[in-house]
Amino acid sequence: MKYSLSSLVAQTLNGHKHWKRVLADAKPREKYDAIIVGGGGHGLATAYYLARKFGMANVAVLEKGAVGLGNVGRNTTIVRSNYLLAENVAFYDHALRMWETLERDLNYNVMVSQRGVVNLYHTDPQRDAFARRGNTMRICGADAELLGLERVRKLLPFLDFDNARFPILGGLVQKRGGTVRHDAVAWGYARAASDLGVDVVQNCEVTGFEISGGTATGVLTTRGTIRAPRIGLCVAGSSSILAQMAGFRLPVESHVLQAFVTEAVKPLIPNVITFGAGHFYVSQSDKGGLVFGGDLEGYNSYAQRGGLNGLADVVESGMAIMPMIGRLRLLRSWGGTVDMSMDGSPIMDRAPVAGIYVNAGWCYGGFKATPAAGLSFAHLVARDMPHEIAAPFSLDRFATGHVLDEKGQGAQPNLH
Repeated sequence: MKYSLSSLVAQTLNGHKHWKRVLADAKPREKYDAIIVGGGGHGLATAYYLARKFGMANVAVLEKGAVGLGNVGRNTTIVRSNYLLAENVAFYDHALRMWETLERDLNYNVMVSQRGVVNLYHTDPQRDAFARRGNTMRICGADAELLGLERVRKLLPFLDFDNARFPILGGLVQKRGGTVRHDAVAWGYARAASDLGVDVVQNCEVTGFEISGGTATGVLTTRGTIRAPRIGLCVAGSSSILAQMAGFRLPVESHVLQAFVTEAVKPLIPNVITFGAGHFYVSQSDKGGLVFGGDLEGYNSYAQRGGLNGLADVVESGMAIMPMIGRLRLLRSWGGTVDMSMDGSPIMDRAPVAGIYVNAGWCYGGFKATPAAGLSFAHLVARDMPHEIAAPFSLDRFATGHVLDEKGQGAQPNLH
């Protein structure tokens, strides 16, 4: 069913009794042209672009639970391309351009809101660093503007500008950045891929690989063996587990990243705000709650939950720039398992085992990358060669020394 104003009016007149299922309940078949392991944003987007751009509709997406319950539904919904390294700016700005037309492409409302992203700075050296980042962004074709104190004060008058410890001196703004509804992205891609003939198989956990002569020929699942000559892994924090099953190691660690939402309040925050003297980012949802997050929990884990230490760190950072939020009640928190690479940039390449392709190491950037990651990974799976925008994200860069250390802090996942 195509969604439109006329279909909405027709369904309203019929009492909304004849809407079709958004997603077909697919059962796995014995063989496909390609298997995508992971029914999150990247996996579903990859399957969609395989069918739409590369004519490969005989594809299965295998999800161990239900679509949308992994990291794609456990993030803070922010999209942006305000990076420092040219390779990352080019990739994430490509994603940002795809976000701008995604609703029309999928015929699904994913609630793209380009409300802008403001990165606050608190010292003169930080201002200079943001100026450098903004210049890189503009050279690469992304938008960026450095704001002084008075312009930030006019834009965000509710911030604590005179805090003696973290005085706000200005900010770097990307007006095309903003937020996108995370679960809508999952369902939009799932629906569109299913409509093109892709089997989205839920409750189908991969438990191993069928490997013959050094080449992967299929996967072992809780619903039987499924074979395909191409197998793509899009499993975020479980990447190291799947890699171990296939007999190779990835330079990633799995960490918990927690997010939070408060009770609803009247419209307050007009855009996305990040705290420059700590790791804190916040926006306001369409329901009125403040959605925010911060640093990793600080320990390796595959659990989708956080701890009080992470909660305290994030809340303290929020209070440093907006003491007024101390009166709000937290409604809930949740955790995502993120695969942190050694240089803070993603991995998209062929695996050491032939027939397997890896999409991993997205650190904090997985959700915002979704459209471009799906397109470029589909290109890799279909043509066995990297897409030009994802070519720098090769697995061998850790051996050759061509690392992409966005923050310049060293080869430890927790530093990124």
